[in-house]
Amino acid sequence: MKFLLIAFLAFLVSQQASAQGCVAIRSTAGGICNMLDHNDPTATQSQKWMLSVGNRYFKSFRHFVGTEEQKERLEKHTEVINHAYTLDLGLTRQLNNRWSLSLYVPYVANSRSSLYEHGGKNRYTTHSNGIGDIRFNAGYWIIDPVKMPKGNLQTLVGIKLPTGDYRYQDFFHTSDSTSVLGPVDQSIQLGDGGTGFTVELNGFYLLSRHLSAYGNFYYLINPREQNGVSTTRGGPVSQTAIAYGTSVMSVPDQMMLRAGVNYTAKRFTASLGVRDECLPVKDLIGGSSGFRRPGYVVSIEPGVSYQFNKAGIYAFVPVALRRDRTQSVADKLRTQKTGVYAHGDAAFADYLVSVGATFRL
Repeated sequence: MKFLLIAFLAFLVSQQASAQGCVAIRSTAGGICNMLDHNDPTATQSQKWMLSVGNRYFKSFRHFVGTEEQKERLEKHTEVINHAYTLDLGLTRQLNNRWSLSLYVPYVANSRSSLYEHGGKNRYTTHSNGIGDIRFNAGYWIIDPVKMPKGNLQTLVGIKLPTGDYRYQDFFHTSDSTSVLGPVDQSIQLGDGGTGFTVELNGFYLLSRHLSAYGNFYYLINPREQNGVSTTRGGPVSQTAIAYGTSVMSVPDQMMLRAGVNYTAKRFTASLGVRDECLPVKDLIGGSSGFRRPGYVVSIEPGVSYQFNKAGIYAFVPVALRRDRTQSVADKLRTQKTGVYAHGDAAFADYLVSVGATFRL
């Protein structure tokens, strides 16, 4: 039983995400569902700490308006290219066989290459790096794992703190020889500037000796509507941005769903599932104005993992099947006021790479 759930070792982020691009879920969606020795009543307190180290990377460059790819952006070399890397560090304390407390600290390093942010003629790159938004949560297994080893459901509630610099600045070129300092794009900011509350459900069921099913649900509630950070990249605010509420950045909610099956043979587990990451158009609590790129990504998610005595390693590569940059609140307001349909775009990745390890201490 110690290794039946190794497929849960994927960090659920992410982030800062819908996933993989300008609409990316941030790494605060990173959590681990792994029972380890929860079913072993003889485990000592010294065995009930778990350290997790996860690495996540993607490159977004394909632009979408709705589900339609803007292929001319690649042909004309006007696409925006984001490189996003996150190192997720997690520490979990198993209080007993049902209750646990966890702390997640992400370190983020991003870059964003574009033409339109730098005068439109030459391509330049902005960067951001540092600690992201830290998250705490408490988890509870609904059924006693000792009495029900074949399946269970874990509920988790948590808080996300605005520890990531959401005002991160870099230089934008107004010409080859002149630049101005301003906040980097929302997609590569280190945090969103809001204190949020997380709700998660993690479940599994053992179908046979080797086959099991899993499911994850994650939702980040961000009550704060806007964080006050300018979207003008150091330039003047336009009347259009003021009119449609996009002169400052929004603090959006985030959601993710995962479901799939695992095949386990001794210490090795192969996984195949479906992953849906979403940045909603509207928040559950509070207003939804400000600049945001809402949308979602549905991916097929293969993965592998291997369990040692006190450690596990994993690798997951979600590959995008459907990408949709949905119409934002500002897009809808502009459509209503002008009578002309408005729908912004966003850049998405083809895939995401998530690799890491866990250690029982």
